[in-house]
Amino acid sequence: MYEERTSRVPGAVVWRRTSDTAATSDTAATSDTAATSDTAGDARVLPDGCMDLIWVSGELLVAGPDTVAHLVPHQRDVRYVGLRFAPGTAPALLGVPAVELRDRRVPLDDLWPSAEARRLRERAGEAADPAAALEDAVLPRLAAEGRGTVVRGEPTLVDAVMAGVRDGRSVRETAADAGLSERHLHRRCLDAFGYGPRTLGRILRLNRALDLARGGTPFADVAAVTGYADQAHLSREVRSLTGVPLSVLLAAP
Repeated sequence: MYEERTSRVPGAVVWRRTSDTAATSDTAATSDTAATSDTAGDARVLPDGCMDLIWVSGELLVAGPDTVAHLVPHQRDVRYVGLRFAPGTAPALLGVPAVELRDRRVPLDDLWPSAEARRLRERAGEAADPAAALEDAVLPRLAAEGRGTVVRGEPTLVDAVMAGVRDGRSVRETAADAGLSERHLHRRCLDAFGYGPRTLGRILRLNRALDLARGGTPFADVAAVTGYADQAHLSREVRSLTGVPLSVLLAAP
């Protein structure tokens, strides 16, 4: 079973997932990405450019930005509560460049002082809603970073890159808009997103395409609308980033 809500942390989403007690597939779907199940019951979590702070069975983990689908083994009676950060926003809150966590899941103790991580683990374990404890721990860090309010009309680098990628602008154009060289932009993107603007663009385009395909849009039209050269290009990108063909991905629960 899976559910989510808008977080008190700006731009973030709180999600909860409880595994089946029966030996059946366990699936989850989110607004920006999806976790679909393989026949063995493993959840296939698709890359979406986000990072997550996750409470799972009394432990705290940080999931870094994925470049390909991540398989989560099916386990019975396991409860997950997560705080999913919008692309580019987690490094300032977690205190580590995103690239250091790319395609990794690490204990929060490896990133925060052990006493602070232990206190949060205890508060989350004792709370009626562990997600509230995660939000309460992150919000002061948000305020400390001066990100509690974002002044409209003064976009951050993250905002500029996200806008450029979504508008289909080239890396050169995006770098020029940000007042950076392409090499400097790439380094800054590694810190913020975990990968460069081209990879970020591939991942965000994949998620837009999957949203359309799940809504019933024909594959050829999906490819045209989202900027792929043709349906074959879309199919290659889906297999490259998710590990399975588009038809298999959409047929999963």
